[in-house]
Amino acid sequence: MKKLFIPFVIVILAIGYGCNKNDSDKSVNLFSIERDKQLGAQVDSSILASPGEYPILSESQYPEAYQYIRKMTNKILNSGKVFYKDEFAWEVKIIQDDEVLNAFCTPGGYIYVYTGLIKYLDSESDLAGVMGHEIAHADRRHSTDILTKEYGISFLLNILFGSDPNTLKDVTG
Repeated sequence: MKKLFIPFVIVILAIGYGCNKNDSDKSVNLFSIERDKQLGAQVDSSILASPGEYPILSESQYPEAYQYIRKMTNKILNSGKVFYKDEFAWEVKIIQDDEVLNAFCTPGGYIYVYTGLIKYLDSESDLAGVMGHEIAHADRRHSTDILTKEYGISFLLNILFGSDPNTLKDVTG
């Protein structure tokens, strides 16, 4: 088993580097792009299933707001700076909560913006900055990078010592 450890780590590192389109970002991410998309879709489903906690504005009732924010999102996505522009969902939803000054984006490109943030910001460029920031989190795969760092050691030990032989398949999708 020890003889396999070094080659195994090298293969894992190569897979991690191979998954990353950004040559200047050499972080190791053990999650596949498909897994990012699945994780984001799962979070999106959970949010949509919790309207009390996440009251999503109806697009049919607020078409102008959605048109405005989607136009902004598309401009950012078409800037030539987004690596996973065509791979991720890039769906935008507005959450009705004037008390929350926040936005977030899941892996796979599901973007949520609170009405409180939209009302608080003074200009379109302020909102565009927030949207670009949130898109960058998904595009640079920050969530799954963090998960890889937090669970990487236990992940490798599980694979090496057989605690869960399906771990690699589950993560890499």
